[in-house]
This record gives sequence, structure tokens and C-alpha cells, in this order.
Amino acid sequence: MSNQQSSQLAVRCLNLCKTFTQGETRVVGLDDVSIDIAKGDMLCLSGPSGSGKTTLLNAIGALDTPDSGEVWIENKRIDQLSKGDRADLRMRHIGFVFQAFNLIPVLSAQENIEFVMELQGVAAAERHKMSSAILEQVGMGGLEHRRPAQLSGGQQQRVAVARAIVSRPSLVLADEPTANLDSQNALQLIELFTQLNTEMGITFVIATHDTRVMSYCRRLIRMVDGQVVSDEIRDTPSHPDAGKDPF
Repeated sequence: MSNQQSSQLAVRCLNLCKTFTQGETRVVGLDDVSIDIAKGDMLCLSGPSGSGKTTLLNAIGALDTPDSGEVWIENKRIDQLSKGDRADLRMRHIGFVFQAFNLIPVLSAQENIEFVMELQGVAAAERHKMSSAILEQVGMGGLEHRRPAQLSGGQQQRVAVARAIVSRPSLVLADEPTANLDSQNALQLIELFTQLNTEMGITFVIATHDTRVMSYCRRLIRMVDGQVVSDEIRDTPSHPDAGKDPF
């Protein structure tokens, strides 16, 4: 990939193929998928269950390796990196948000966030400063000492988002992030993503069935049977609450 291309792209996927075996059945996860994702984009992956959305997210996030094809992030072809270098790329450049939250139950909200930074080698004082600031930013100020069981689903998801963005990743991958949220919390989370995308320039790739999420994204890619069947770019997202303060 040329320097000019790499300076404009957050992700490049070339001819990705992935199959799985379920018993004696061969299931196609990705079927020759090629997409470019620009830096600062807010992209939605839609499609029915089994269409390949999560498989594509996992390939982009270096959580799984395609059978063939290339994924480029930060001017690096990630399938050619060592296991340690892939882990470092995930830790320093990619944030993950999943529908199950994946918070550590014995740690407080703030400790969950600081645990990631501790793995990154951030000093204790700086960890505390950064985690406090990000909790305020996502509307969780004053709740930093509560453990996940003491938080609502929406509050746990905000902590998960804070954990994903505290180190200022260039890319956030979200897999069905509103699936376990009620309508109000889902809308607040979508608007938070929009705010972070606009103010921090974070690139978002969101896999979802939620039409509310789709309405906030500038780019919609629809997948069916492991293939990209449509790719729509909109100048203005169609959501009705643009500009509304999410908190």
C-alpha cells in the first residue's frame, strides 16, 4: 500500500475469505470481501445473522485470521505480524465494544478502565487521571467506584466504551453494542459514538441489526452470505436527533 493510500485509510481489506466447519457442513464467513475504510469514517455493517459481519470485525481487529486475503491497519499488513505485534496493535490502536460488556466483575468501573492502561505500561498517577476524565466524558462521573453488578446495562456499556477509548485508539470496532440496551440507553450510546467520532476523529466500524444505529452512520455496508452486496455513502446521516446533547 502506498504512503498516500495509508495516510488516508484507517483499514484496507483485500479479497478476504474465511470458512468454518460445523459438523459436516461448510459455512462461508467471508467470500472475497474487499473494502477501504477512511480515517474518521463512521461505518455500519448490516445484514442478517450469519452474513459475515462479526467475522469481518474479527478479521479487522486481528482477533481472527482469514483463510486468505490481506488486512492493513496503521500501514501494517496484520497477517504478517508476529503474535506479539498483533497484540500490541490491538492494545494501542484498536478499541473493542461488544454487546456483553466484558467487564471484570470484581473491579470497579474505574479499575476496569485502569486495568487496560496498566497492561500498556501507563504510570499509576496518569492512569487515574485519564480514567477519571474519560468516565466524566461518557457521563459516569460519580459512579467510578461501583462494580459492574451495581450498574445498569446502559451504565456498564458506557464503562465498556470508556475502556475502549481511554487510550485514544484510532479505530473502534463495535459488535451489536445496543443489543442489550433499552431504547433510551441505546440512543444515548449512538449519540456518544457520534460525538466521539466528530470531536476525536475516531474511526468507528459498527456491526448491528439496529436501524437506529444505521441512521447515525455516514456509510452503510450490507452483507449477505459473506459478501458485500451494497455500499452506501451518505453526505448527511438521516437520524432525527442530530445535534442533541446525549446527556
